[in-house]
Amino acid sequence: MSAIMSETALDPLADPETEEGAGPKEDRHFVTALARGLAVLACFGRDRRMLANHDIAEACGLPRSTVSRLTYTLTKLGYLHLVEESGKYRLGTQTIALGSMALGGLDVRQIARPALRAVAQAANASVGLGVRDRLSMRYIDCQRGPAAISLNLDTGSRISLARSAMGRAYIAVCSDRERAALYEELQAYDPLAWPALRAGLDHAVQEHREIGCCTSFGEWQDTVSAIAVGFRPGGGLPPMSVNCGAPTIITDGRFLMDVARPKLIEAVRGLEGVMGA
Repeated sequence: MSAIMSETALDPLADPETEEGAGPKEDRHFVTALARGLAVLACFGRDRRMLANHDIAEACGLPRSTVSRLTYTLTKLGYLHLVEESGKYRLGTQTIALGSMALGGLDVRQIARPALRAVAQAANASVGLGVRDRLSMRYIDCQRGPAAISLNLDTGSRISLARSAMGRAYIAVCSDRERAALYEELQAYDPLAWPALRAGLDHAVQEHREIGCCTSFGEWQDTVSAIAVGFRPGGGLPPMSVNCGAPTIITDGRFLMDVARPKLIEAVRGLEGVMGA
């Protein structure tokens, strides 16, 4: 069986339903209408395959009249499909085409897969490859060990950027300029939580530098232990990170640090710059 873990983990910083408001509204180059359309598409997920206009309006915090215009436009363009029997929308074929093209360009997934699978088998845990998606991390590949109980996360799942090991490892390999811009977004999103988050992220950056990985033992979810290593694949791609984690009932932090960490670091070292300059 699997340990059921929500892909948003009840974490507002990983929740696609609350991130739309984090856009840089004061930026004159920022196209609000486009951002709202993309926010509508982001409402759909593994557990939200069909949504009505009122569901989308609530998720995005937008008036229903605005959502109606957005869903009409997205339907006309093929990014949404109206299921007339229910009056609800599902993602259209154009999003499938976009997703296929995007993932098809990430050849690093195919290159990384054997190494990720080997770590998953050796550590008897789940190993995921992730990229940043706004204030979350998005799984673009996932390999599992033979454990009967595992994390219910797979390709497409989203987890916290600030509290997960995967997100922290991503931040750790960002340039100073990239990290500063990201910190501004996180601070603007939740000013009250920011001081504690900043302290945790600064510690994670130092941790990655000193021991080669970032940790999250019960900080993303109290039933999950995970470590992660960040890397820059090259080829014009943004930073990525690889995590290794499992429910705490089968794996503790000490095992991950003593057994999984050396294998994970070695695997990720082989991915650094793999896509070329």
